[in-house]
Amino acid sequence: MHLQHVALWLAATVPAAARASCTNNGQLTKRVPATSDPYYPSPWMDPEADGWEDAYAKAKDFVSQLTLLEKVNLTTGVGWAAEQCVGQTGSIPRLGLRSMCMQDSPLGIRGTDYNSVFPSGQTAAATFDRNLLNRRGYAMGIEAKGKGVTVLLGPVAGPLGRMPEGGRNWEGFSPDPVLTGISIAETIKGVQDAGVVACAKHFVGNEQEHFRQVGEAKGYGYNISETLSSNIDDKTMHELYLWPFQDAVRAGVGSVMCSYQQVNNSYACQNSKLLNDLLKNELGFQGFVMSDWQAQHTGAASAVAGLDMTMPGDTEFNTGISFWGANLTLGVLNGTVPAWRLDDMAMRIMAAYFKAGLTIKQDPINFSFWTRDTYGPIHWAANKDVQQINWHVDVRQDHGNLIREIAAKGTVLLKNNGSLPLKKPKFLVVVGDDAGGNPLGPNGCNDRGCDNGTVGIGWGSGTANYPYLVTPDAALQAQAIKDGTRYESVLSNYANTQTRALVSQANATAVIFVNADSGEGYINVDGNEGDRKNLTLWKNGDDLVKNVASVCPNTIVVIHSPGPVLITDWYNNPNITAILWAGFPGQESGNSITDVLYGKVNPSARTPFSWGATRESFGTDVLYEPNNGNGAPQQDFSEGVFIDYRHFDKANASLIYEFGFGLSYTTFEYSNIQVQKSSSGAYNPTTGTTGPAPTFGNYSTNLTDYVFPSDEFPYVYQYIYPYLNTSDAKNASADPFYGQPAEDFLPPQATNGSAQPLLRSSGKSVPGGNRQLFDVLYTITADIKNTGSLAGDEVPQLYLSLGGPDDPKVVLRDFARIRIDPGQTSQFRAKLTRRDLSNWDPAVQDWVVSNATKTVYVGRSSRLLDLSAQLL
Repeated sequence: MHLQHVALWLAATVPAAARASCTNNGQLTKRVPATSDPYYPSPWMDPEADGWEDAYAKAKDFVSQLTLLEKVNLTTGVGWAAEQCVGQTGSIPRLGLRSMCMQDSPLGIRGTDYNSVFPSGQTAAATFDRNLLNRRGYAMGIEAKGKGVTVLLGPVAGPLGRMPEGGRNWEGFSPDPVLTGISIAETIKGVQDAGVVACAKHFVGNEQEHFRQVGEAKGYGYNISETLSSNIDDKTMHELYLWPFQDAVRAGVGSVMCSYQQVNNSYACQNSKLLNDLLKNELGFQGFVMSDWQAQHTGAASAVAGLDMTMPGDTEFNTGISFWGANLTLGVLNGTVPAWRLDDMAMRIMAAYFKAGLTIKQDPINFSFWTRDTYGPIHWAANKDVQQINWHVDVRQDHGNLIREIAAKGTVLLKNNGSLPLKKPKFLVVVGDDAGGNPLGPNGCNDRGCDNGTVGIGWGSGTANYPYLVTPDAALQAQAIKDGTRYESVLSNYANTQTRALVSQANATAVIFVNADSGEGYINVDGNEGDRKNLTLWKNGDDLVKNVASVCPNTIVVIHSPGPVLITDWYNNPNITAILWAGFPGQESGNSITDVLYGKVNPSARTPFSWGATRESFGTDVLYEPNNGNGAPQQDFSEGVFIDYRHFDKANASLIYEFGFGLSYTTFEYSNIQVQKSSSGAYNPTTGTTGPAPTFGNYSTNLTDYVFPSDEFPYVYQYIYPYLNTSDAKNASADPFYGQPAEDFLPPQATNGSAQPLLRSSGKSVPGGNRQLFDVLYTITADIKNTGSLAGDEVPQLYLSLGGPDDPKVVLRDFARIRIDPGQTSQFRAKLTRRDLSNWDPAVQDWVVSNATKTVYVGRSSRLLDLSAQLL
């Protein structure tokens, strides 16, 4: 409970010295000390924001009743392992509001039992199916609600996937911002329709695990004093990394998690340019910004820079010390943090809560993240108050069927020389460690931090406990028995003699399962410190494939991986008759791949990333060694928007498989592209001002009213409270500089609650930006005919050439997944909005449609562009 000075007064941005030298439309051309401009004050909620009006009114009614201590309790986590969830805020028992539960993960409910493990976001994105993405989000939301979770910590748009080696790319969707934007928006709608607040993360530039935290890096032997800085220019930020978060805001996301690393040498969770300017002002975000766990570095400074909730509440795990809690209480009382800023924090939290359909009366939290035991201490870290903490509630419903469907429809057929679909093969041989189970069980490695058996998900906080895991070996054997097929498997990558003896026999069809893995940085698997250390297959996978293919003329390869792997040495081998990428499919892995291999599901997924021939061909890589002495490692995003297929197109480089590519068991023909122009009128920049910052309720200025009430309830060890330990302000703060005026250490305008001008690119009461950015300027149609003999889904994709000399060759702008019967023709219909046709202009600070000639393409992938037309 005792307060300590915890950098409450540090400034929230780096001083504006040594500005980055930019050319070429704002892209960084050389390494210079990147800086982040200050932006104050922190924008307050708009009572008329589209879709938030009712939530605002309910929040206002509730927050108006709160005391200062209760408002602080809403904003501050109670500490690591202080209660049941991975993160919780304080409660408001006087008004019947229990503690809010924040719980991982973006593909299931982490740390519980009787929950499902869904396919990764990346695998779901490969379906190119809005409906499936939405249904996946809804099912995850239903399971979270059934456990008593308030905020589900997902979905993910950061990392976007700048480097294919990035450890957590699989938690997100795709390095293409449009595919990620559509995927995250549909997921958010699904989660929040289920009655749980979604949390879009990690905002922004969180593209690698190396050096994301000082303590973690030092644990691996790196000598750094500050976390990595992702240095991103204004144009790249808007056209690439901010793009999907804009879609998340438009979808009504309730919370956004700021990330660990710095952006332009200012920590993301106190970066006023990111939080105040881009997120809350330009995008009009009405929900609350939550810190990643221990990503907060200051108190008052992070408050005025736009942070609304700190997780898990303590400065470091299990210290009992907080930047906020009692320090925030004192900061408001002494005027350091304006009362309107605390009110806005509370308003944003409660508005997001009500927008998700939650009411004050919530079902109780029925699990403990810290143990599967039925009984244990409710305050885990303090080992206090033993009671029932796990009710083992089964929330899975029939979600196994949905998981099986998503994973099958997210499996990409990369190569097929006629060997698929399988039709009761005479002799089926399944080979590879990845086909079988983990000898320790599917949950035998903490947070899935190993590569034993088949890989259904990566490792880290983005995981969940399996209720079961159907292995490929089990599912394929069951199908073989049903068909009367002879079946044998060798569940090892190293049993060369036994494997060759089997696959060289007459009539053998060999299916090889190989993998690569990755995850969060706190786990190291075979030298992979979260990020992959290379792009090769793991556990001798390449040699296994080449050895089998050398003797078996019908070899099929299935890859489970968190992104592209290098297959240059063997993919063209004529004995390799089929290659499939099955991503991270979740608990129904074996059933899903069996459905595809046997044609129960006609494959139609598209690869959500490109497959280069060499590691170097991707043009970006993880920064594996510090490059700035013992200071903050500097990672310049100097390639600008040219990542993945945009990079390969710019370099005019060959690819193994391009973004958007995928085969089917049937064939399709494209024809008859038509372009219809809309009359939407000229673009009008937003003008006007906000209202002044509102305040809700009054509070006592008598410090005696804020001292811990030891006569009312006992103090729990390490628990973060909003109370002071003494009524003497200077002693309570433990700050030798206490009493110094706020204007002496906070940036100018940080406490200014007067009406503020609206940005021209912002939306007036429109979350997501200027409403006219989303006017439809063109509608494009094309005919797609199934020219094969099987019904199947086709995924036509709309690409656009923006036409400028510094623009990518093409960029994805829309897509659809269409079911078409043999001989039938269906119409693909796509739309282009003003944002789709625009570039970000750093000088004007707005989206601008250039005069360059623009061409639209409809095709099967980023390089198979069947149809084209100019936009007039």
